[in-house]
Amino acid sequence: MPAFRTLLTPLAIALGAATLASGASAQSSGPEIFRPLDPAASDLNSYRWDKRVVLLFGAGEDDGTYTAARDQLEAVAPALEDRDIVVLTDTAPEQQGAIRQGLEVDGFAMVLVGKDGGVKINSAEPVSPDALFATIDAMPMRRREMSGG
Repeated sequence: MPAFRTLLTPLAIALGAATLASGASAQSSGPEIFRPLDPAASDLNSYRWDKRVVLLFGAGEDDGTYTAARDQLEAVAPALEDRDIVVLTDTAPEQQGAIRQGLEVDGFAMVLVGKDGGVKINSAEPVSPDALFATIDAMPMRRREMSGG
């Protein structure tokens, strides 16, 4: 996946500001865990070192795989908030969003991006909250957070 790796470099390294469709600051501490992914956003740098990002892509609002994954995540919203997770959703492939194109997403995808900007999970299938949390909780940064350090 050379194109996938190519996108990761700007996602992980560049220090620009992603624009949110809502116009809200990406680093606001509000309760909005689920947010739309702006099709014009070309990186996730405004979240770097502050939030872990779950990108949730669907073929449309009625995509069954997308809605099942979103429902699973909504059911564990307090645990998402505890782990500094924001879920960015994109159910409009026809808008040709820059991040969707860069990740070459066709249909459903679930991607976990760590606070360091690196992709930790990239799956064409829903990832269970347990598997998502196990991945995050094994990260050195999360271990430091849990120990109060």
